[in-house]
Amino acid sequence: MADLLPSLSPLAWAFCLISTMVAAAFQRITGQGFGMIAAPLVALVAPHMLPTALLVLGAVVGYRAMRADFSAVNLSELPAGMAGRALGAVLAAWLAGALIGSGSIGIAIALVVFTAIGLSLAGLRLAISRLSLFVAGLAAGLMGTLTAIGAPPMALLYQHEDRKRSAAMQNSFFMFGMVVSFAALFWQGLVRLDHIGFAILLAPAVFAGLAASNIINRVLGDFPARPIALGLAGVSASLLLIQSLS
Repeated sequence: MADLLPSLSPLAWAFCLISTMVAAAFQRITGQGFGMIAAPLVALVAPHMLPTALLVLGAVVGYRAMRADFSAVNLSELPAGMAGRALGAVLAAWLAGALIGSGSIGIAIALVVFTAIGLSLAGLRLAISRLSLFVAGLAAGLMGTLTAIGAPPMALLYQHEDRKRSAAMQNSFFMFGMVVSFAALFWQGLVRLDHIGFAILLAPAVFAGLAASNIINRVLGDFPARPIALGLAGVSASLLLIQSLS
């Protein structure tokens, strides 16, 4: 049994459960936020579980969120982005062995989050085309496989689209990306039993977060959820960077 579960204190387990629940809720609402919120928070107490455990959970979050808004998914836009994501995941898997499990994983995650926040706030308007989808997918594959934060490049493309369409498309790419990134790490022998056990125990928090997203949506009304998600991600990354450098 010891091989199936990481050794964490009850407080650390509670912290991971709450972090995962909040991250899942904002992923459902905005199409981004799961990795940006959950990765730096989980890395504070269980860095050795990243990125693999969050990739497993992210696939579940992405599937449930995409299914809820499937009518807004444009299937013709998926192939180019998915091709880029798959290529990025394969390239990142070759580099992952040097990063995963090392002390630099926390710094890498924090820097990716800060970069993602900067891109989100830049207000860039990029045309959605096969080329831009492929390039965004490639960047997402590299980032997601190394740190479990792969949503920002696609979020940059879809940030000016209708809220429902934006979330549906981002969650579609997010779900696929989590699966191919996990497969790439498995191919490199970087998936352990305790990663899977950790993900299984956190799964109820994912479903709780997805359920809570409906309540949060009603409470927020027309108020945009993205600034809240970015704020949480920024605070989380700052705490992680401070810890990693201390």
